[in-house]
Amino acid sequence: MKELICGTAAYKIFSGDAAKNRLSHAYMLYFADERNLREALKLFALEFFGESQSTRSGRLIMSEGLSDLKVYPATDKKLTADVAAAIVEDAALRPLEYDKKLYIISGFNDASPIFQNKLLKILEEPPVGVHFLLGATTLSPVLDTVKSRVKMLEVPLFTPAQIYAALERSGDSKLNREASEACGGVLGIAQNMLGGDWYAETVTAAREICAASSVGEAADAAVKYGDFKYKRELLAEMQRTYFSEVKKYACGNYSGKLSEGACLFAVEGVNGAFADLKFNANFSSLLYDFLLRIVAKG
Repeated sequence: MKELICGTAAYKIFSGDAAKNRLSHAYMLYFADERNLREALKLFALEFFGESQSTRSGRLIMSEGLSDLKVYPATDKKLTADVAAAIVEDAALRPLEYDKKLYIISGFNDASPIFQNKLLKILEEPPVGVHFLLGATTLSPVLDTVKSRVKMLEVPLFTPAQIYAALERSGDSKLNREASEACGGVLGIAQNMLGGDWYAETVTAAREICAASSVGEAADAAVKYGDFKYKRELLAEMQRTYFSEVKKYACGNYSGKLSEGACLFAVEGVNGAFADLKFNANFSSLLYDFLLRIVAKG
């Protein structure tokens, strides 16, 4: 996670501001990763205080125990009007260890308009030495009046190669490659995939279904997976698998039984399967009809 975040333009901008002692009074970090947003914000906090994870203060930052760092919301709590009032009150107190204080508010997109409005004045004119770092996974619920008072930092979606490297650094899994390509550029989604048995089941099912190259194999796969629990996820993984086969054709190393045209047809055909599923089509019949069309393409 650290390697991903520290390589972004958003982090470099913030780091540059800190190095030049030109920190803005308020930043908004837009990072579409709900699972890792809070951790990312604390990596920025390390830079804010000029610490590393190996120092005492750095460890306190990451554990949310540093006196001059306040992280909201508390575990299992919401961003309420009372919390906003407490932030304003606490911001009036002098720092204890440093000459500045940082308030992190994670999941700002979940904050009510009342909470956001209560912070408007302090975001625009905070006490001396007080800074805010707001984190949001989406910007649409954030009030324009808040956006106008912060310096925006955006972390873009990562590439499959970046996600894969991060997964490999954090732990070995046979499905790291699949998860990195299926997560849409969001590390937290890939981590969630690998953290549940459902993903391994889905990948196994998709591989078996996509290997069907005859009428008999199509029928067997449709019967076996007609009651599969994660239907949309299965279709998505099937599409990714067929697309992977197309790429193998392009690289000249395809070893399957389907033609390139059949694989290309399958990639597009999954979109139709999604639409059929939306209208409550029988999943076993849906799979069978879909696979028959692919087999007919050769």
